[in-house]
Amino acid sequence: MAYTFDGRIRYSETGPDKKLTLMSLVDYFQDCSTFHSEDSGLGLDYLRQTDRAWMIVFWQIDIERLPSLCENVTTGTSAYEFKGFYGLRNFDMKDASGAYLAKANSVWVLMDMNSQKPCAVDRQEMAAYGPLSEKLDMEYLPRKIRRPSDYEQMPSFPVGMHHLDTNQHVNNGQYIGMAEEYLPKGFPIRRFCVEYCRQAHLHDEIFPRVTRTDHEVTVMLCGADEKPYAIVKFEA
Repeated sequence: MAYTFDGRIRYSETGPDKKLTLMSLVDYFQDCSTFHSEDSGLGLDYLRQTDRAWMIVFWQIDIERLPSLCENVTTGTSAYEFKGFYGLRNFDMKDASGAYLAKANSVWVLMDMNSQKPCAVDRQEMAAYGPLSEKLDMEYLPRKIRRPSDYEQMPSFPVGMHHLDTNQHVNNGQYIGMAEEYLPKGFPIRRFCVEYCRQAHLHDEIFPRVTRTDHEVTVMLCGADEKPYAIVKFEA
């Protein structure tokens, strides 16, 4: 069952062009799923009591256009499949006329925070979200992003407190903001995907590896061991 909330684009959510930033778009989607869970009785307090958390492992976000400052928008989400410890969700943002601004697919894993291993979603929890929805009409890409062998190694930087969320690791939207720093000026983003490989924590060092073509920019955000925390791919 689809869940929606209405909003208005705030100045703090826009970039120099007065358009909604990518990180803010992801925040709208993330907030929408949080509201859905809280209103279904399966929010943060419930998850903490059961020592579990939902972790995202993949985003695919297709952009029609980014809304402007003060524009009214409606953000929606719907779960379309639960399978073992996976939860699959669509998201969308629409303008005041009902036209799509962005569509998204996402893959989540329910984690046992004690064992740090995935755990199955039970039937009562599935039922609390309401009937499953039909998948959004969009192209669905594989959740594994190709890792380029040719890249430019960029200077490293540490994870700070402002990168963390309530789970005490880097919030999924923060990786997108990190990767955006390496986009060419004026790069027109039609789609971006993120593969989350493992968690980064406070004071971990991030080593960005950047590969650019005319139509794509791939940023691998790696650790000191050269293994990626996340891979972000932007498409024009």
